[in-house]
Amino acid sequence: MLRYFANSNWSTIFILTLLYGLVAFALLDWAGEEDIVADGNFVYWLTVTASTVGYGDYSPSSIAGKWIVALYVIPFGLSLFAWVIGKIAAWVSLQLRKGFKGMKSLQVSEHILVIGWNEQRTIQLLNLLLRERDTSYEQPEIVLCVKADIENPMPGKVEFVRVESFNNDIDMDRAKVAEARTILIDNPQDDVTMTTALYCASRNPDAHKVAYFNDDTLVGLLRTHCPNVECTPSVAVEMLAKSAFDPGSSILHHDLLNVEDGQAQYSITVPDDTGTMSVETAFVNLKRHYNAILISIAPLGSYRQMKVNPAFTDTIQPGDKLFYIADERVNNIQWQRIASEA
Repeated sequence: MLRYFANSNWSTIFILTLLYGLVAFALLDWAGEEDIVADGNFVYWLTVTASTVGYGDYSPSSIAGKWIVALYVIPFGLSLFAWVIGKIAAWVSLQLRKGFKGMKSLQVSEHILVIGWNEQRTIQLLNLLLRERDTSYEQPEIVLCVKADIENPMPGKVEFVRVESFNNDIDMDRAKVAEARTILIDNPQDDVTMTTALYCASRNPDAHKVAYFNDDTLVGLLRTHCPNVECTPSVAVEMLAKSAFDPGSSILHHDLLNVEDGQAQYSITVPDDTGTMSVETAFVNLKRHYNAILISIAPLGSYRQMKVNPAFTDTIQPGDKLFYIADERVNNIQWQRIASEA
């Protein structure tokens, strides 16, 4: 019996509450409690009495009315009231648990979607993304999408979705994969990363997609099918070799990638209303006015044609992506100062 009441739905509660009110009305009307059953008074009186608030402005005057209230209205009303409050509390708790477990559909767009779970490495990635977001002009939501049986590792900081498959439309729609602005794919298994990248490319061709591979032999294969996916292979071996001949290289590269401490690498797009300028002019003015060092240019945002350490005589045009080193991300750049000749 208790299990039935615990699992009952809202329609059952509504019907029982309605029957409770009708019986109470009939009994009090029979007892001659005219003030209580008068138009507009009964619902108010029943609510405050059943919830044991009892303001005292209306009360039964007859002996029969008092016994009806004592034996029926208050006991049954209090039970119904507690039942309703319990159902509401259980529903709220369920919604919170669904959020922690990633079972809810999110209502986000233009967000950063992180797909995959690598335990501590993913935690570090999320922390870095949060730090980058804090210094960014835009404040996109960050969504973590995993298959692992875990709860949200950062509740209140990132949104969380748990799925059965990274290429299932119903599951991935809960993470709003089609509305994401940026998709980062990092899985322990490279084959899962490959299939997930192919799926995301078909669902959201306009998003900026980045896939991390432990084995760089798969990078060429993915670029063949999805040239717009930015593939990031592991550079641990290259870093070891570089540090062997140029000691301190690993520390330098780590500092440039870590936004939490020291100098870091950032990027910005030249606005359309900015005139052309030479690399020398931009380099000198960035350093002079913002203490930032220009290191690379992606013409019109094309990363495949990126120029690292461009010549001073090269030209920068509106729409070009500039990569620079600075202590913090430089927002609200005054481009007139950057483009002006010294």
